[in-house]
Amino acid sequence: MIDSIQKSTEQFQKASKNNYDAMLRSYGELNEGFQAIAKRWTEFSKQSFEDATRAWEQMIGAKSLEQAFEIQSNYAKKAYDNWMAEMSKMGEIYKSTATDAYKPVEQAMTKKAA
Repeated sequence: MIDSIQKSTEQFQKASKNNYDAMLRSYGELNEGFQAIAKRWTEFSKQSFEDATRAWEQMIGAKSLEQAFEIQSNYAKKAYDNWMAEMSKMGEIYKSTATDAYKPVEQAMTKKAA
């Protein structure tokens, strides 16, 4: 009886440790993913600010209302295109982060089932 209890306790401790290790790996993957996302947002924000500043400087130097309208239109189109491209890339990073963070948990669950 005592051997059975001791064996069950050891199995429980091993399972708990494996689950804890899987969660730590999962959190590590999330942390890396969030850092990549923050870095990407920072780079995008910086580039967007530089583009807006450049467009503003060009608008100030415009010789006519037509030229100012053209500069503004070109800037708006470029900003929209850049935004859409960036959101596509960010979507991939979010997806990759979720997938990578889930892998350790999935592996732990697979081990339990086996």
